Amino acid sequence: MNAILNVIWLVLCGLWMFLGYIAAGLLLCITIIGIPFGVAAFRIGVYALWPFGRTVVDRHDAGGGSLIGNVLWVILAGWWLALGHIFTGIALCVTIIGIPLGIANFKLIPVSLMPFGKEIVPTDQPFATR
Repeated sequence: MNAILNVIWLVLCGLWMFLGYIAAGLLLCITIIGIPFGVAAFRIGVYALWPFGRTVVDRHDAGGGSLIGNVLWVILAGWWLALGHIFTGIALCVTIIGIPLGIANFKLIPVSLMPFGKEIVPTDQPFATR
C-alpha cells in the first residue's frame, strides 16, 4: 500500500515539493554558513519525495544549536516551504482520493518549519536511535 500511495504522491505533489526543497537547498548552500541549512533542505526534500513508509522522530541528543538553527530556518526557508505544503494539502483534499495525500502533506508542515533535531526513520522502527 505504501508503494501505491508513494507513486500517487509523486505524481500529484511529491515531485513539485521535492523541487522546491532542492531549490531552497541550493540557494542556502551558496554561503558556507548556509550549508547545514541546505543539507537539511535536501534531507527533507527526499522525505517529501517519497514519504509513505517513513516517519519523523525527535533526536534526543539535539541541543541548543538545533534551536538556533530552527529559528534561522523559519526565517530563511521554513515559511515558504510550509506554505507550499498548506496549499498543496488543500488542493489535494478537494477530491476524495486526495484526502489521505492532503493529510500527509499537512503532517509534513512541522518538519518543514523546524527540521533540526529531527530524524527520518522507517515506520517499522520509529523509536530507533543512533
